[in-house]
Amino acid sequence: MAELTHFYHSFQPTHYDIYLDIDRGTKKISGKTTITGEAKNEAIAIHQKDLTVSAVQADGEDVPFTTDTKADAIRITLAKAGQVTLAITYTAPLTDTMMGIYPSYYELNGEKKQLIGTQFETNAARQAFPCVDEPEAKATFSLAIKFDEKPGETIIANMPEKKVEDGVHYFDTTVRMSTYLIAFAFGEMQSKMTKTKSGVEIGVFATKAHKANELDFALDIAKKAIEFYEDFYQTPYPLPHSYQLALPDFSAGAMENWGLVTYREALLLLDPDNTSLETKQLVATVITHELAHQWFGDLVTMKWWDDLWLNESFANMMEYVSVDAIKPEYHIWETFQTSEVPAALQRDATDGVQAVHVEVEDPAEIDSLFDGAIVYAKGARMLVMVRALIGDDALRAGLKKYFAAHQYGNATGADLWAALGDASGMDIGAIMHSWLEQPGYPVVTAAVRDGQLTLSQKQFFVGEGKDIGRQWQIPLNSNYDAAPAIMKDKEISLGDYKQLRQANGKPFRINVGNSSHFIVKYDQTLLQDILDHVDSLDAIAQLQILQDLRVLAEGRQISFATVVPLLSSFDNSHSAVVNTALFYLLSDLKNFVFPDTPEKKSLQVYFDQLSAGQLARLGWSPKSGESNDDQLTRPFVLSNALYAENKDAIAQAHELFTANKDNLAGLPADVRVFIIRNEVQHFGTPALFDQLLAAYRETNDASYKSNIRAALTQTPDTQLIAKLIEKFKDADTIKPQDLRAWFGGVLRNEHGEQAAWDWIRTNWQWLSDRVGGDMEFTTYIQVSAGAFRTPKRLAEFKEFFEPKLNTPGLTREIKMDTKVIESRVQLIADEKDAVNAAVAKATK
Repeated sequence: MAELTHFYHSFQPTHYDIYLDIDRGTKKISGKTTITGEAKNEAIAIHQKDLTVSAVQADGEDVPFTTDTKADAIRITLAKAGQVTLAITYTAPLTDTMMGIYPSYYELNGEKKQLIGTQFETNAARQAFPCVDEPEAKATFSLAIKFDEKPGETIIANMPEKKVEDGVHYFDTTVRMSTYLIAFAFGEMQSKMTKTKSGVEIGVFATKAHKANELDFALDIAKKAIEFYEDFYQTPYPLPHSYQLALPDFSAGAMENWGLVTYREALLLLDPDNTSLETKQLVATVITHELAHQWFGDLVTMKWWDDLWLNESFANMMEYVSVDAIKPEYHIWETFQTSEVPAALQRDATDGVQAVHVEVEDPAEIDSLFDGAIVYAKGARMLVMVRALIGDDALRAGLKKYFAAHQYGNATGADLWAALGDASGMDIGAIMHSWLEQPGYPVVTAAVRDGQLTLSQKQFFVGEGKDIGRQWQIPLNSNYDAAPAIMKDKEISLGDYKQLRQANGKPFRINVGNSSHFIVKYDQTLLQDILDHVDSLDAIAQLQILQDLRVLAEGRQISFATVVPLLSSFDNSHSAVVNTALFYLLSDLKNFVFPDTPEKKSLQVYFDQLSAGQLARLGWSPKSGESNDDQLTRPFVLSNALYAENKDAIAQAHELFTANKDNLAGLPADVRVFIIRNEVQHFGTPALFDQLLAAYRETNDASYKSNIRAALTQTPDTQLIAKLIEKFKDADTIKPQDLRAWFGGVLRNEHGEQAAWDWIRTNWQWLSDRVGGDMEFTTYIQVSAGAFRTPKRLAEFKEFFEPKLNTPGLTREIKMDTKVIESRVQLIADEKDAVNAAVAKATK
């Protein structure tokens, strides 16, 4: 159903008094919401979903109403338009969908407990209280909450608690804000507090199932992030506190509720004594992402969901800007290059992908906008381009002006471009229009033609794509002054190549720093010149060569067979970003081999060849004081060595497992997953399986849980796989928030692929009922497509998903993922022999 008219057009709230009485035992909410606002006409609509409304009053008088389930509406007829106070009495269920108001489940000392929390983005506030549930409908909110309170329980919300009367907790009135940012939680909690230099109270909250020191890292990052943003944005944090809450059950990664940010436990809490650098980097960026939103998204909010990128793209860039300032030793921009960049390039190359800015009305379609690779990763790359163009001084001046003009209100993309344009003196809107409104990105071909150095742009596709002549204004970032700052034309000539090469004294390159959202296809002359000087290039430049070659090969513009001989030039790099890019490329080569074939054996020899030197250098044990690069490279090296079935690596992992079998959680977090997975794959028994599954249920260490899951899903024992799949519906073992990772792990196991694929087809309706309201539901389709590479699986995928094409929210994903499998199947059919011949030759 489409909301052709926003409810805000007929009724504009200014203040809510929300009373909730929540009974965990009966899973029932009784509520009364009083809304003051202006009715633009006599017939108005208020959002509700799954509420049972018993009475509606306007200015103290009963008024007629009807519940329109299809439109998520209470339709109310007033005596007249104008200022009005509505009072709506209702009941609602306490859900188990991780949306609305819902319980999180956990165990403490063998006792099952609940922590009640909320998740209202995008349009689930209407499941908790009647409201105009649209971003533009900003108002102030006064919360009053009663619950079946037990001794020792705590309740927190967006604002501080001001009083408790007759068991009702009253909270200070909020600032003007959108409904989807309201949040509260109650139950048994522990917390740690500190204050910023400006006096903002910072808190981290979690269940008592965690060690107290697991809150320390988040508290430090949150405090420093608020301080950094107050300075960078030149705009004070506008609330008295900033609380961070870890929920045991949480569908997304985290949510930027104003003043009370909610997180998955794995993305907020960590063991300071045994956590990998990669996990620390991840948790730091998640916290700083959500706290960037407190200004960009909360203080100023997109007017409608089509400008979601205004929230997410900006927060995605700022998480790196802030962590770079708070923890410079993390070299966090390298993580941007190895995570956000490849994700954006991969997804954005499939024909049919959404643009960053997308028109959308149907609430069922809104959740599909939350495409991590586009609205988050690509959008962040766009803003990194803008930052590189205008510099930090203009960026900060523009943001200060933007916040001042729109604080406590709403804005559009045009408002941001106008503020940044005024600050920089550049027409940022004109430059960014092509990136915002168009899907995809260009490949810039650099070639020497008739002695002239030429550049041309064309949309790049992986798989079939319809070229409709799209053009971009491309920040070239060349190392030759002859290249313009912005390439607007389809093709340009830079002049005589030999003269340019001699004058510059170095190979010609564009997209230096890899900060612009395009890839480069150098002709053989230019590429060979770069490769001949590869040792003089910095790590990002070397990563970029491997990254662009990989994407070009997937797009059939070059052959993977021509890339294979180049890889040995990078295999001894001490740079983590180079090793990451090399790992991605090597992983692509696995698509061309199948189980129990000579080709796979040959590829394993090749993996062994490329990883042996690094394995000898780094070993299994992290060393005191070793570099970030070595810490981040070791997992790739171990993964490659174990894929190669290197006998020494397998034996060393087994020895480490045996020596630590009584305290597996105590193994170094950087290498623990490889040790446990190796044991399951090569020395596994039903007893070990049961032991690990029990440990998974018992531990509260999210990192250790992830390691066990990664190990168990790779068992070669089909009987144990069947046993594991039986647990998919057992929420006491596998929480719904973690099910996708378990499913994906088994699906990517050659011994479990069939069983996992059968399971999802048989249980699709159950899955839809369980997590169908979740914005990540469509990623089950994406995960399935990511594992498939044969004509048989392609046919089965189409047979199962094509009948679901008209399901709101699924259409784009099904179409795109069908194309993804089709292109992969065709690529393998066309290049398998050549690629495997190249691998065989490289191992001689």
